[in-house]
Amino acid sequence: MTTLDRRRFLAISAGVLAATGLPADASVPLHQWRGVAMGADASITLAHPQAEEIVARALAEIARLEAVFSLHHAESALVRLNRDGVLEAPPFELLECFALCGRVHAATGGMFDPTIQPLWALHAESHAAGVKPSDKAIADTLARTGWDGVGYDSASVRLARPGMALSLNGVAQGFVADRVVEMLAAQGLTDILVNTGEYRALGGHPAGGGWPVTLSDGERLIPDAISLRDMAVASSAPHGITFDADGRESHVIDPTTGRPAPARWRLVSVAAPQAGVADALGTAFCLMERDQIETALAAFPSARIVHLG
Repeated sequence: MTTLDRRRFLAISAGVLAATGLPADASVPLHQWRGVAMGADASITLAHPQAEEIVARALAEIARLEAVFSLHHAESALVRLNRDGVLEAPPFELLECFALCGRVHAATGGMFDPTIQPLWALHAESHAAGVKPSDKAIADTLARTGWDGVGYDSASVRLARPGMALSLNGVAQGFVADRVVEMLAAQGLTDILVNTGEYRALGGHPAGGGWPVTLSDGERLIPDAISLRDMAVASSAPHGITFDADGRESHVIDPTTGRPAPARWRLVSVAAPQAGVADALGTAFCLMERDQIETALAAFPSARIVHLG
């Protein structure tokens, strides 16, 4: 995981319907908002007479959730927790996300661990100065990590060790997509594609079928577009962003060694009913062998690997 805005490796073809063979509904044109959300390129795509109003409601919800999860929002709940080591009366969404983090942490043998933030900062600052962090610096920083050091309930969140800090960048973009979709579904809406850095489809394409999504590892397209209907997909390319100019030091940190992920996979893509689940699993799978991934997936039977290579 990383505090950088992770580069996205999905190209949505909703705006190029002719290329997919899916005609738009002539009576209600397809509407797409494009911008930035959760630090990533984002979009909301739908065909509805009140599309702009619906998008405005979705963007307001995204902004509200960024004030919970963002590391770049000066007074977000997460920033205050990292600064003070405790957060009183935490937002429900933060607790819900922590519960998901705990499930994925357990299923992946600890490979998904939001407490890597001090390690990420160490590597980022060291490489910015032109050097790799020393073995001692990594060992000292590892002592300030560990999901077992995060305690939380409805009253407060507590970090057990001085200097601990969390990053939810390996899950929050997907989690926010889920919350937006749930809000829109509760309002009786359907056939909307929400992209907050990870994709979550509410229903399918307004013209029929699913939303077509093409995967890319940043250098090449992956054959065979996938189709999303009431489903999410999340992707991670471990070496798509690196600490060093040579592209060797991945931005994904192994929480067991404190070092960047090895060059095992170019692209990991996971589909699941919830984007938060797909996001967190994809982050962890960057660090895991294929047999370990299959074992972890047993805890999430509705999730599946879309691409691993």
